[in-house]
Amino acid sequence: MSTVINILVIILVFGLIIMIHELGHFLMCKWTGIGVTEFSIGMGPCIFKTQRGETQYSLRCLPIGGYCMMLGEDEEHCEDERAFSNKPIWSRILVVVAGPVFNFILAFFASMLLIGMAGHLTAEINQVGEGSAAEEAGIRAGDVITKLDQTRIYDFREVSVYMQFYASNDPVTVTLLRDGEEMQVEVTPKYNEETGLYQLGIMGGYVIDGDYLVRTKANVFTNIKYSVLEVRYWIKTTFISLKQLVMGRVGVNQVSGVVGVADMMNDTMQEAKETGGMLDVFLNVINFVILISANLGVMNLLPFPALDGGRLLFLLIELIMRRPIPKEKEAFVHAIGFVLLFLVMIFVTFKDIRNLFLS
Repeated sequence: MSTVINILVIILVFGLIIMIHELGHFLMCKWTGIGVTEFSIGMGPCIFKTQRGETQYSLRCLPIGGYCMMLGEDEEHCEDERAFSNKPIWSRILVVVAGPVFNFILAFFASMLLIGMAGHLTAEINQVGEGSAAEEAGIRAGDVITKLDQTRIYDFREVSVYMQFYASNDPVTVTLLRDGEEMQVEVTPKYNEETGLYQLGIMGGYVIDGDYLVRTKANVFTNIKYSVLEVRYWIKTTFISLKQLVMGRVGVNQVSGVVGVADMMNDTMQEAKETGGMLDVFLNVINFVILISANLGVMNLLPFPALDGGRLLFLLIELIMRRPIPKEKEAFVHAIGFVLLFLVMIFVTFKDIRNLFLS
């Protein structure tokens, strides 16, 4: 698969996810009667634009974002009744949260497509390491993990995430199903000096003699259930990663931006074509749509200025105080947030490009 085609696919994926996010804002504006002056996919210089009624629809050259510019969005006083600032508080809250919610909806439907074609993942153990903590506790291949301590487990990836951030050799209470019966065992993880992790010594989710995910075919009802769980997994993983970053357990060098994710997608698509053909390429692209869309939904809900979560925070403060914060003060806070986000983006992009050339 040529690099040019890979790049086009990556741009389309990012464009789709951005478009769905902004479409959420746009459709909620229409539903609540708020005017939209511009609907843009991409940032920077304009490549194409067209005017339809009051709204300019734009395509811009940098596929790193987009925006839905609303009438009177940052104005203190706007006489037009269709201005964002003149609408009831709940209408404005719905408009702000609609973008991230649409990202979660996209992730859900992409999950339905992936699971419908490839099946869903399970938490079944297919290999227990010889002399491992799990073997000593009596865990066997074929057991299905349902809980680690009080954390519910639905597929084996959650086991890996849980143990990746487990920083002690305190016993883990493993709840599992064996021959249809539930049982609990205490497992004391063993420290692996090579990985620097405490491990149970089990494998699951992959065929022992290959690299393909073990998936179980799903009917319509299980497809819906496991699609919800798939989105839940990526949302949960994003929050865990953010928590570990704040606590210093994950370094800044492990954070990837648009360039890093695009490079990862390119490598994955190339490998998928060589090992499994175009169907595997398509399934991996869908998997990236789920991952990025769910991640974008979470990140945009963070209460940081210039993000949807930052705007939501100001609206919640207005709801509690029963009066809006002066627009010039809110705009100033968002401007600072935008500058900080831009600086972080430059830093992460520079790091990604450096890693790209050093790899």
